[in-house]
Amino acid sequence: MSDTPSTSTAITPEPEPGAPMTFFEHLVELRKRIINSLVSVLIGAGIGWYVAPHFIGFIIKPMMTALGGAGLDQKLVYTSPTGMLSLLISLSIYLGIVLASPIVLYQFWLFVAPALYKHERGAITGFLISTVFLFLSGIAFAYVIMLPSVLKFLVGFKGPVVPMISINEYFDLTLTVLLGVGLVFELPILIFFLTLFGIVTPKFLWVNSKYAILIIAIIAAIVTPTPDALTMLMFMAPMVVLYFVGIGVSAIVVGRRKKRQAAEAAA
Repeated sequence: MSDTPSTSTAITPEPEPGAPMTFFEHLVELRKRIINSLVSVLIGAGIGWYVAPHFIGFIIKPMMTALGGAGLDQKLVYTSPTGMLSLLISLSIYLGIVLASPIVLYQFWLFVAPALYKHERGAITGFLISTVFLFLSGIAFAYVIMLPSVLKFLVGFKGPVVPMISINEYFDLTLTVLLGVGLVFELPILIFFLTLFGIVTPKFLWVNSKYAILIIAIIAAIVTPTPDALTMLMFMAPMVVLYFVGIGVSAIVVGRRKKRQAAEAAA
């Protein structure tokens, strides 16, 4: 009988000190965090406005390389009086979101942290860091490996006409590729949540891996902006790797759940 309290204490997390908030107080707190996030994005966009003219050279570098490799004139154009201004505004906003993302995530953390136990706070912190890391890794992969291959393929068609590429259309294509691959790299996070809610298990994912690879191939064929097989394989390879990483994540989630259930049963 004397062991029961100590075992119960070991498996039952103690609530954090502090009075519970009312629904209205939650709304006020949420409003505060949203306003702080929006202000940080606006400040980031202001900084981005000054950085954008220098950042354009970084954005267009893959296009310049592709044009030079094809023996074409290395220049981009804008086809409307507001083309360059629109590009600078759009780039400033995106840079502002990127610059403000740590503050936005911190505001999200401040909103949810009071309702969590200590071990849950550690899990949320790991989740936020993993999400940002995977997304930035996807953008880096797209910029360094995938985008140059796509552009090389697209400008490789030579004929009696000379390409006149709009920088606005190029920016839209680049943004689509970078964000698309960045989101694809979040596949382990998706598998984590599906496992957490009991929708999939590591055994299910492993047994059906051949079907998953087939689905990944179909998605790559649809999403890849060029029809060549090399670019499609470049898109497929990280997705397949991330799928098996997701199986490992799923196994960890299930293993921890079984340990917790065994500890509760023993109590």
